[in-house]
Amino acid sequence: MSGYQEDPIMPETPAERAEARAEAAATRRRWLTLAEVMAIAGVVIAGLTLWNNWQGREADQAARAAEQANAARSAHAGTLVTLHATPKDDGARLVLTDPAHDIQSIEVRFPSALGVAPQSSSLEPAIETSTFGDSLLKATASGGAEQQGRLPVLITADYWEGGDHLSDTAVYDIVWQTHGRLLRGRALRLKGIVLERRHGATQSAVDARWARVKPKG
Repeated sequence: MSGYQEDPIMPETPAERAEARAEAAATRRRWLTLAEVMAIAGVVIAGLTLWNNWQGREADQAARAAEQANAARSAHAGTLVTLHATPKDDGARLVLTDPAHDIQSIEVRFPSALGVAPQSSSLEPAIETSTFGDSLLKATASGGAEQQGRLPVLITADYWEGGDHLSDTAVYDIVWQTHGRLLRGRALRLKGIVLERRHGATQSAVDARWARVKPKG
């Protein structure tokens, strides 16, 4: 009787079994390599993420520090005095005020070369020519009757800011001019003041500036 018969399964040869094991091992190695690559990629991505986050935090902190520094400078600038002068008595004195502060008193120091003692005033702070006028006229006597110039001074203002008792020191220039008078020599007239510097406001700075701006007779 004839009929269909399946091909008999032939047993694997040792060579075939060895080849199959080699292929299986190669497959496992490929999967292991892929897993290692994915793990390394994950570490790299995590590191980049941490770096970006750190950089972002550094930038944010720097921006906040800059904002705080600007705010501190603005707040500090708001507490400083900027004096304005109003000539009185035909320029014989300058009344000093600051619209933002109630000035209690001032002390004015003149260039050492003039040999003038410091001048202090309160209630209505002012600079008086009676204190230094003769010395300034003497120091500029060789320049003729009609002169104008600047006299650097060191002004310390005493005032209140809220509940705090403060003081502020700066170098100002007194703007002055002279003119001749019949039979009475020269007269000195004060015109106003100009803020010259805050940083490094010292007696030495005043003396050095006077040496530069003093009229050459």
